[in-house]
Amino acid sequence: MVQKGIEAERLAISDNYKHWKKWGPYLAERQWGTVREDYSEHGTSWEFVDHEKARSNAYRWGEEGIGGFCDSKEILCLAPAFWNGKDPILKERLFGLTNNQGNHGEDVKELYFHQVSSPTHSYCKYLYKYPQNEFPYADLVHRNQRSRAESEYELLDTSAFKNNAYFDCYIEYAKADVDDILMKVTVINRGTETADIHVLPHLWFRNFWKHNKRHARPNMKSVSHTSVQSRSARNGRYYFYHKDGEQLFCENETNNKRIYNFKNDVDYVKDGINNHVVNGKPTVNPQKNGSKLAIWHQLKLDAGEEKTVKVRLSKNKLENPWTNFEGVFHQRITECEAFYNETINAEIPETHQAIAKSAFSGLLWTKQFYYNDVFKWLFGGPGEATPNRSNLRNYNWQHLTNRHVISMPDKWEYPWYAAWDLAFHMASFVEIDPYFAKEQLLLVLKENYMHPNGQIPAYEWNFSDVNPPVHSYAVWNVYEKDKNYTGKGDTAFLEKAFQKLLINFTWWVNQKDKSGTDLFEGGFLGLDNIGVFDRNHMPPGITRMQQADATSWMAMFALNMLRMSLELAKTNKIYEEAAAKFFRHFLNIAWAMHHIGKKDISLWDDEDNFYYDVVEMATGATDRLKVRSLVGVIPMFAVEIMHKDLFEELKEFRMRANEIIRTRPDLASLITNLDETNADGNYLFAIMRGFRLEHLLKRLLDEDEFLSDYGIRSLSKYHEKHPFVFQHHGQHQIQYEPGESRSNMFGGNSNWRGPIWMPLNYMIIQSLRKYYTFYGDQYQYEFPTGSGNKLNLKQIANELTKRLVKLFEVDNEGKFQYHSDNAGKHFTKSEHFKNLHLFYEFFDGDNGKGLGASHQTGWTALIANLIMEMDADK
Repeated sequence: MVQKGIEAERLAISDNYKHWKKWGPYLAERQWGTVREDYSEHGTSWEFVDHEKARSNAYRWGEEGIGGFCDSKEILCLAPAFWNGKDPILKERLFGLTNNQGNHGEDVKELYFHQVSSPTHSYCKYLYKYPQNEFPYADLVHRNQRSRAESEYELLDTSAFKNNAYFDCYIEYAKADVDDILMKVTVINRGTETADIHVLPHLWFRNFWKHNKRHARPNMKSVSHTSVQSRSARNGRYYFYHKDGEQLFCENETNNKRIYNFKNDVDYVKDGINNHVVNGKPTVNPQKNGSKLAIWHQLKLDAGEEKTVKVRLSKNKLENPWTNFEGVFHQRITECEAFYNETINAEIPETHQAIAKSAFSGLLWTKQFYYNDVFKWLFGGPGEATPNRSNLRNYNWQHLTNRHVISMPDKWEYPWYAAWDLAFHMASFVEIDPYFAKEQLLLVLKENYMHPNGQIPAYEWNFSDVNPPVHSYAVWNVYEKDKNYTGKGDTAFLEKAFQKLLINFTWWVNQKDKSGTDLFEGGFLGLDNIGVFDRNHMPPGITRMQQADATSWMAMFALNMLRMSLELAKTNKIYEEAAAKFFRHFLNIAWAMHHIGKKDISLWDDEDNFYYDVVEMATGATDRLKVRSLVGVIPMFAVEIMHKDLFEELKEFRMRANEIIRTRPDLASLITNLDETNADGNYLFAIMRGFRLEHLLKRLLDEDEFLSDYGIRSLSKYHEKHPFVFQHHGQHQIQYEPGESRSNMFGGNSNWRGPIWMPLNYMIIQSLRKYYTFYGDQYQYEFPTGSGNKLNLKQIANELTKRLVKLFEVDNEGKFQYHSDNAGKHFTKSEHFKNLHLFYEFFDGDNGKGLGASHQTGWTALIANLIMEMDADK
């Protein structure tokens, strides 16, 4: 698929952050409650700047808004605010519970939907649903003070949307040019009675001057009753045009008096517009200038009526900013539709096309400008006092200086990048914007991200946490797809990534294989509570854990590096040496999984025919932790298919590989055979072959174990009636929990003890497709186990895909399967709810209900890949 059309042409422009990607939806949906903004002594990030303080606090590291836009350096920000005339504050930001308030951790309590975005954000559309009655802030906090065994109390469980007394607020952007942004906010009264709403498009500067004395405070000033000029040494002049409305100005400076009870630095502070509109106070600048601006529109809408507010931000001084305003929107919408029509095969069912388009659009909406300088955060900037901190979080990451647009997991729930999330994001991004996919993968390998020792930063709560080493997988996946689409491999990208991944691989070998036996640890490895105890903090007396998942991830890492080095060796023979090195690494790791310690214990259990973690005690004893979880399935991912032509072309590698096998045949006996190809001339490199694959699939495809109606569970349902208990310094137990977590391990806001997770399901399906490439129709398995229905591995991959897609299809009640309906049955009955997609973090292992973060399009966007790959397999 070679992308064509005007949107593809825009994507191809080099240095895109100075061109069509200069402006985009890069504004966070939550800046409060983040580590970056935490200047408390004891590291209480959620409480230092909470939702209540947010309207008065000028942030140090970023900004936030509802459906907002900003430039790629977040100098100037644009977003709407709303007021229904009844709330105690303007609706400038999304509300949600902190990790300490929610019964399952932090959780946004709003209704909003990332509807559409083109890859360059030349057109974007966002929907926010705003109640006409007072927003139930206190009720949501109070009613969520409940046990973890209970479901969460959501906005639709309150009376806020009773009788459909709410507004649909559509926020749309279209670019007339690189620096010419058109915005319109269309509000529709969905209620049965006339209602008032205040719409306030905001334009403001991020406060970059307070902590950097090189920059003076920028300024916006009124130049007419319908236009404002902004001016800054950092981005020059912009003109902001509006129709009607009243101009309100203040400064983006903290209201010290309200928060800290000491004198303000300026007269008109950040919450001045809020206090003026809501409370009628004289808190806006009568001179009509400042660093923060709102245009105040007071609208009255009859039942069913809609009204639109229009603004335009341009580098150019325009004589008539409204000429062809709607024409630009129409053109950009047409171009956006054309892009998706070309990207998503028209033969795919329309409902599935809609899922894919929504997934890609949500992914594009969750880009965010992310700024974090750990050294300055710890010690203050030039001329600043050192912050008073007893908790020196990320002290060992003082080199880390991030200032870039980055793909986020969820811009409210997780408004910070996470290493392994980002890798999966790029597997989807390559389908719509391969340039961005490659840029992001290289970004976190740069010297101001990657630690000097080679570790890739995990996330801001603890950059030293260890995520699965999936970056190499993402690099190879993106390279291959891009090559298939364009017909030419981007070897410059591959080589850059390979060189940095060499350092990262070395870090893993040096830091996580302490005994040098090719068996790896890593702690929780992104799977939070999947262990019988916290794998980051093991009980006393356990000296080490040989992790089936950590070791398997490293086998996959080695295979990815082998495949990359062989690709690079086609044009540079020096890489044949690296290929031989990673071939040996792969064999060593795979062999070590079955030969632990002096007793030669294997991670594979011959009685259960499954992989388990093995713990080593201080006494020297070892014990398998017989938990049937995804930990034991991950060895499937270490699989690669390579054609014999590649080996015949690279004779030096072939010779060295054969020498390794000749001198250590035991290494390769269960792994691969370079003397044996299939009928198509392919070699299989895999930890699991034949017997083990067959027996693992028996469990994986058993509906009483891993196989759900909606995908593969993270923990076998066997443990529902048979909890695994580990007696050691107390009792440690793990039981199947299909929905939200009942433990507070890792904050309690995710659960790997039963639910379905899209990224691991995606990797299972991709692995099955690879195995099929080698085995073809020769290997057939029961699907489901015990049904007598035999399928080949490709067919099984497609059947699993269908179950995952079923999550996003309409159920018997008329709603999408993942929706949990409220008493009002909005997602079942209302035409204004029914077709709106959300992309949850994970899904109930029994009924498919969406759980966790509700806008985790990041890795749940992989549903689009699955839909397209299943179609390509026809």
